[in-house]
Formats: sequence, C-alpha cells, structure tokens
Amino acid sequence: MFWNSRALPELQQLNFRDRMAVLRRAADQLPTPQKLILNVWKLCVLIPPFMLLARADSIWQGLGFALALVLIYPLLTRPLTFALVRPLLAQARRQLQL
Repeated sequence: MFWNSRALPELQQLNFRDRMAVLRRAADQLPTPQKLILNVWKLCVLIPPFMLLARADSIWQGLGFALALVLIYPLLTRPLTFALVRPLLAQARRQLQL
C-alpha cells in the first residue's frame, strides 16, 4: 500500500509535476467500473464529514470537522487511487515520454 507518489517504483525518478501528470493520465485511462468504484469511495468518505459540518453547533466545531476532513480525505483515498492506477502507470509514462 502506497501513501505517497514518491514511493511508487514507476514514478521514483520523476519530479512532482511529472508524477502528477503521469498519475492524471493513468487515472483518465481507468476503465469505467474502476472509475466508478473510486468515485463512490470518495463520496463515501466525503459525505459524513459534510453532514457533520452542516449540523455543527458552533463555528469552532465546524472548523474542527473541516480540518478533520482535510487531514483524513487523502489518507483514505490516495492508497485506493494508487492501487487502481498502478497497472497503468508504465503505459501513461511512455505516452507522456517522461
């Protein structure tokens, strides 16, 4: 399981901008069922904190929920994204010639 794009063996020699370009290209090439799985997972991660944010009693409680969302969202979505796009990374990198 990978938490950071630098840890992916296919992208280790690239700078940040190039890694993001390859990841975006690979994500665009995902088959529809895998895109659906990824997007549904992202929604499942986003909806509960936004519901809590909408029901917050105070501005501080709302800011706490927003901060939690900003911290937790990448931790829950990036590993799945990397797992789904990893088989496509070599092809995406060749297409971008990086």
